[in-house]
Amino acid sequence: MSRNAAVTDTTPKKPGELNWLMRLLVIIEKAGNKLPHPFWLFLSLAVVVMVLSAIFSATGLQAVNPATDETVSVTNLFSTESLREIVAGATNNFVTFPPLGLVLIVLIGVAVAEQSGLIPAMLRATIAGASPKWITFIVALAGTAASIASDASYMIMIPLGGLAFKAVGRNPLLGCVVAYAATSGGYSAAPMVNSMDTILGGLSTSAAQIIDPDYVVSPLANFYFNFISMFVVAGAITLVTELLLTKRADQIELDEPDENDPDNFDVKMALDSNEKRGMVIAVASIVACAAILFFLALPEDSFLRDEAGAFGPESGLMSGIAAIIGFGFFIVGIVYGYATGSIKKTSDIPDMMGKGLLPFVPVIVLFFAASQFLALFKMSSLGEILAIRGAEFFGSLDTGSFVILIGGWLLVALGALFLTSGSGLWTLMAPVLVPMFMLLSIAPETTQALYRIGDSTTNIISPMSPYFVVVLGFIQRYKKDSGIGTLLSFTIPLSFAMFVFWGLLFFIWWSTGIPWGPGSATSYQMG
Repeated sequence: MSRNAAVTDTTPKKPGELNWLMRLLVIIEKAGNKLPHPFWLFLSLAVVVMVLSAIFSATGLQAVNPATDETVSVTNLFSTESLREIVAGATNNFVTFPPLGLVLIVLIGVAVAEQSGLIPAMLRATIAGASPKWITFIVALAGTAASIASDASYMIMIPLGGLAFKAVGRNPLLGCVVAYAATSGGYSAAPMVNSMDTILGGLSTSAAQIIDPDYVVSPLANFYFNFISMFVVAGAITLVTELLLTKRADQIELDEPDENDPDNFDVKMALDSNEKRGMVIAVASIVACAAILFFLALPEDSFLRDEAGAFGPESGLMSGIAAIIGFGFFIVGIVYGYATGSIKKTSDIPDMMGKGLLPFVPVIVLFFAASQFLALFKMSSLGEILAIRGAEFFGSLDTGSFVILIGGWLLVALGALFLTSGSGLWTLMAPVLVPMFMLLSIAPETTQALYRIGDSTTNIISPMSPYFVVVLGFIQRYKKDSGIGTLLSFTIPLSFAMFVFWGLLFFIWWSTGIPWGPGSATSYQMG
């Protein structure tokens, strides 16, 4: 039974009783439901690009690229030559799609670490035994760090958050919401490189090469910013939870637990002796791997350095960071698996890799459609011309980079309400925003960092997010009559707080010129 005050949940349940914000979210949900699946959305957009290319090619649309002083004209994709290139290049467009290889090589390693039980154990160890005074911050911090487990992090963190709050005598419903907000809203705030870094970096690279063919956005492009963001997001969630949401939670009387309920879930919080032993050995292996990497990079002629002996974008370390991270997860996951017995024979390892990759098959399918759309968009030159004309428009307004970034931030946040796939939304926005902002002297790494904070923070209030339903299901196990209104009464303040505090961090960071990550500048100079 809950230790919170006994007051009936008065959240509106009927559509006629919804306030203006609820009505807005209902409109968003209905509008979003009318959007096709992202796969069909990108294929449809590819057709639209072809039609527009024919129209604007006939009208003679063109623009002068200030970076090269070359006149760019629209290419008609319905011409015989273009159609031949489209058919011949479909396979190459997919297999050379920048995020594809990067994501797969990271996920293969992460899959072993997750399936062996290492990542879930790390998250449980972070929360288990936490002081009641710090429980909100620790759950929030663990949620932001949980992105290393990709989408599996939701199914790990949401029930763990509820149990952690329940263990210290607080409302477990609130614990579920805090964990959800931190995991989803702070998805781009992470302590290490994850699959999202590789996806966004690959998409940003493709977009940046519209202006600069040699530009590469590394998976480490926003690493420094992401790491600090983890604490800022956790702090914002903690502040709002303790000052506001705790009072709201105290007004909700939870249902009596039903021991015979088949939906009653039981998630183990504390680590057993075998898992603790495995964690110690895994940590030792992490230290060993880091030491080996350090000594390999130490010589001036190391293969991990570039020709100048530095760790620049073309060095073995930076260009191969995805493979290094993936291999690190792979080794540590195997060590933990053998130490705990979750891996008993070598054949278990490829089985784990296969199982771990299964949840990402839909992403790979989406990549096929997205790669064709981006290839056609680039071939038509519509993206380049749109970026040039957009940059000319903003330049004529003389508003300065600050106002432009504010506009981009709000645009992304609005788009994330309708398209909650981080990679899907960036696939649409990157080909226009990245080159346009480059022409306005804003580096791709800056645009990508801006995208991350706009996209992540509004996801938690969008009914279009698949995990919105997941967290609703978890809180209904504590309070059966909880509805969308119940969940939104908690997530809206959290979303607003993260949006404001994370945004302030971004603009303070940008104004100081501190690199977003290793070798990542805040501004871009043409020529």
